[in-house]
Amino acid sequence: MPRWLVLFCLTCFLTARPLAAADSNTAAVYKVGLAYRSFEVNKPYDWRGAKSHTLSVAIWYPAAASAIEQPQWIGPPNKPMFAAGRAAPNATPATSPARFPLILLSHGTGGAALQMAWLGTLFAAHGYIAVAVNHPGNNAMEGYSARGFSTWWERARDLSTVTDSMLEDPQFRGRIDSTRIGAAGFSLGGYTMIEIAGGITDPEVFTRFCQSAAADGICKSPPEFPTLSEDFQKLSQTDADFQTALRHAGDSYRDPRVRAVFAIAPALGPAFPESGLRTISVPVHIVAGSADTTVPIASSARYFAAHIPGAKLTLLPGVGHYTFLDTCTEDGRHELQLLCEDGRGVNRDSVHVRTADLALEFFGRTLHDPAQTERTPGRMIAPRS
Repeated sequence: MPRWLVLFCLTCFLTARPLAAADSNTAAVYKVGLAYRSFEVNKPYDWRGAKSHTLSVAIWYPAAASAIEQPQWIGPPNKPMFAAGRAAPNATPATSPARFPLILLSHGTGGAALQMAWLGTLFAAHGYIAVAVNHPGNNAMEGYSARGFSTWWERARDLSTVTDSMLEDPQFRGRIDSTRIGAAGFSLGGYTMIEIAGGITDPEVFTRFCQSAAADGICKSPPEFPTLSEDFQKLSQTDADFQTALRHAGDSYRDPRVRAVFAIAPALGPAFPESGLRTISVPVHIVAGSADTTVPIASSARYFAAHIPGAKLTLLPGVGHYTFLDTCTEDGRHELQLLCEDGRGVNRDSVHVRTADLALEFFGRTLHDPAQTERTPGRMIAPRS
């Protein structure tokens, strides 16, 4: 395992300390609360080789005005690696309005729920409950497995199962408007958005692409799991559980409760045949960096936008792949250069604000509740709960 990844895994927990965190330029409406859950699944489930058989999540939510927010950080108290926004752990939820829309969040391959904090906190500050899941076998909090990295299509099921659990959670079940649910994800989480919206995966199409002259960087094993290509082939030939899962890769994982999806630097475009994208009928907004060499935009972001009916694509000039992770601290920039180096002239905080503004506008329009009126000043897009 690369040294930078070892460091990331060792430091992927949340701490609070009195350092200056980057502030969004977007005017907040609510204080932000933060809660954690480990949801048990009372049905047969493909845990993909993960040691933990629960779905652990981070939840950002609108909090009462009396909540005391603190800077949140990922890493040891004396040496955090990432800033994770401001939030008040276990704060009392806001009481008005009665219900808030829900946004499901999906992290990138080998990442973690907390790496969606930059977006989750901004959603919560503007009237959404946002929940990010640690995908089994594919997250830095709980460890990696070859099946966790290979069984991409099961990620959408994780989000649907978390939705079930959130709608039954004693604290949140009465606060969620189940008619207004959206989803947002980064990288492999962006792929997950296409799936939960109704896209149909075909691993054989992906294999043929990677064996053709058109093959690009998406065909390479990720640095988080450098033997993935070989392991995928081995699992498909020798692992009975994976073989069973593989037979269901082409199933539909559409969740009809999800009304709109926001895909950030979405990966694995070549895993979808054109016909597997044309049937998507929910609103899709794709955001990617024009300088992304980790997930080349030609075969993923542009490909999705070209074949998903009505999809919108926004390309951010000069922005690379990992700019969409939480903002790095000085220690993070020193220790985790691959994750923390942005292009010349690129300001990660500004990219986050721009991306969040696009997401808030998108969900404000697509999850619109006609009963709500304009309540947000300045730049924010109405309606807001």
